[in-house]
Amino acid sequence: MDQRIITLFDEYTHAPLSRRDFLDRLQKLAGSTALAAAALAILEPGYANAATAPAAAAGLREETVTWPSAAGVTMKGYLVHPKGRKKRGAVVVIHENRGLTPHIKDITRRVAKAGYLALGVDGLSEFGGTPANEDEGRTLIGKLDQDRTLTNYLAALTYLRQHPNGNGRTGCVGFCWGGALANRLASHDAQLNAAVAYYGMQPPAEEAAAIKAHLLLHYAGLDERVNAGKDAWQAALQAAGTKYEQFVYEGVNHAFNNDTSPARYDVQAAAQSWGRTLDLFRSQLRG
Repeated sequence: MDQRIITLFDEYTHAPLSRRDFLDRLQKLAGSTALAAAALAILEPGYANAATAPAAAAGLREETVTWPSAAGVTMKGYLVHPKGRKKRGAVVVIHENRGLTPHIKDITRRVAKAGYLALGVDGLSEFGGTPANEDEGRTLIGKLDQDRTLTNYLAALTYLRQHPNGNGRTGCVGFCWGGALANRLASHDAQLNAAVAYYGMQPPAEEAAAIKAHLLLHYAGLDERVNAGKDAWQAALQAAGTKYEQFVYEGVNHAFNNDTSPARYDVQAAAQSWGRTLDLFRSQLRG
């Protein structure tokens, strides 16, 4: 697919570009209405393909849970873990800027299948939860207060540390909007053991000094928007003596791990980055 079309889609999903303007520009780039429709079909997520790790087949227990936040919000989440009473490391899964979608629920199951207590947090809980319409989800994400959202996710980590199936060690993994939040959780929770950010925007450099967790940063080589802050954040981490690993997957786009978006998904980068993510969890979260 023409890289200009993928870049346009990234602008649409991350900037205040109306759907009408996006479709008009897409049609001009594609050359016709039919070609624009074909491009859109492989750009937008197809959640029918999201269940790569169904709970029953993987021997997992899944449930909807709630917990209080100091921000006054009753948070909701999708909790999944292997059956049995073994105490396990716990992982908060942080969604993209559309909410707790079927794809992110599948990621949560993948984490659980690897042997962890996994909690997919619905960051839109204060609005009643993630809507089925993605455009509405993006709009609601834009209405969230950043500090209150951080407080809500810190409460999720507290919830996991108190869970009877947890071993007290916690990590997080976030994608896009969630990748940025994974960085912030690391700098605001001294008890966090591991944090993984997939193509996430970087926090202010001064936050690096507060990080106690081991960071893992995954970047897409073609993701100019997010990568603009990559080097400054790396320099801040190095200056602070933070434990971190950083990988840039050349020739791939933002959202390369999302296998429900065929135009941007890259099977090799997704597999390699996921292997590295699980390696970090094994080293940091096993009690």
